[in-house]
Parts: sequence; C-alpha cells; structure tokens
Amino acid sequence: MKKFDIRNIRVRKVNIDEIDDRMLLINLYATQAFTLIIGIIWILFQRQNSLHVLDIPNQWEFLAWGVGLAAAVIAVDLLISRWVPEEAADDGGVNDRIFRNRPIWHIALISFVVAVCEELLFRGAIQHAFGPYWTSIIFAAIHVRYLRHWIPTGLVFSISYGLGWIYIQSDTLWAPIVAHFVIDFIMGLIIRFRREP
Repeated sequence: MKKFDIRNIRVRKVNIDEIDDRMLLINLYATQAFTLIIGIIWILFQRQNSLHVLDIPNQWEFLAWGVGLAAAVIAVDLLISRWVPEEAADDGGVNDRIFRNRPIWHIALISFVVAVCEELLFRGAIQHAFGPYWTSIIFAAIHVRYLRHWIPTGLVFSISYGLGWIYIQSDTLWAPIVAHFVIDFIMGLIIRFRREP
C-alpha cells in the first residue's frame, strides 16, 4: 500500500470554471459543515447553551423582522443591479454556477443550510463576542469572492450588520436565519429563472 505524504499536497488558485458541479456542491456543503462545527464549538466555549440559541420563540414577530429585512435587501439589490454595470458586482460566477441549473427544492435546501450554519456562527457566536460591527467586517472578509469590488463588499457588510441588528431587536437567532434564507432563496430563484439578454 502506498504511503500518504503530506509534502505532495499542492495548493493553487482554481478558477470556478475548472470545478465541476459535483465538486462545487461538495465544497459548498463541506464549508457549511465546517462553519456549523466552528459555530457550535465557539458557542460552547462561551458557555452558551447551543440548543437554547436555536430555541424557536413563542411569538411570530421574528418572521416580520426576517422577512422585512429580506424584502429591503432584495429591493436594494434589484435597484443596484438595474443601474450598476455587471462587472462592478461580479462574484466570479460562483452564485450563477451554484443556482443556475438547480431545481427549486435544491435552491431552498442550499439557502436553508447556508442560513442556519452561517447565522449560528456569525450571529450566535461571533456577534456574542465582538458585536455586530466587527462581526460584519469578518462576515464581509470571508465572502472573498466579493472583495474585488467595493459595491458587493459594501452590500455584504450592510446585510450582515442588518442581520446583527434584527438579532438584537428580536432577541432570537431565527430572525436573521429567516432573513438570510429568504435573501438567498429569492436571489437563487432570480438567477435560476433569469433570461439571458
């Protein structure tokens, strides 16, 4: 049996076109699993009860916070995409590759997984430690594909700050989860059903 040698591992920059759909999905779900694990560990180190963080509130007010923020974000994004050149908001084609050929149920699943995993880490753990401002800077920084252009970077920062704000106002993690899910799901549907010019 051949021995595994860690020195043979080579790291190189990969273009999105070099990755097939299967590998793109594996990468997406693996990074979300990693995000979830880090979030749970961080919450445990903060001596928070990770199950309590995800308690569903008795009142349904959190839905209004989540859907309201999502509607505002989608409206702003649609306005920006109407007047800003596509090159200024380019993410390297990642979102297009993720959502373009997916069935609706899979767009919903991806949106839900991303919303729960990222909000548990960023709002449930990091914001608890650093507050919404620094959390939003970290959130924008990990969305590396947007950092080449200031408009999407500013949008990601603003959305993250809005998610942190509704988390504070609603006192439940489900408000930002709902907002994150609705934003990703609607934007995924827009990409899926968009007509090419």
